[in-house]
Amino acid sequence: MAYRKLGRTNKHRRAMLANLTKELIKNESIKTTETRAKEVRKCFDKMVTYAKNGSLVARRNALAFLHNDNEAVKKVFDELSKRYENRNGGYTRILKLTERKGDDALMVVLELVD
Repeated sequence: MAYRKLGRTNKHRRAMLANLTKELIKNESIKTTETRAKEVRKCFDKMVTYAKNGSLVARRNALAFLHNDNEAVKKVFDELSKRYENRNGGYTRILKLTERKGDDALMVVLELVD
């Protein structure tokens, strides 16, 4: 599976994606760059897939990815899995905003659907 390196080392990238995924779960909307949003979407889809599975192994995998954030994992497994039980993907939407002033990166809002 191809992924974007985002100009970071492997550990930094994984930590950044985990933190952005946690914020998306908690706030249900985040403002970030387009390339980061596209990568976070993949991580969030994996978390919802784990939650739909609902097994202990899936919960532990989600906890491992989200750095043992029990609140986020509880929300995904209890609320979001029920919200998306009849949906096969497409849990997020990307709304484009303007370019960032400093480096002209396209800013977007990544939010959950429904």
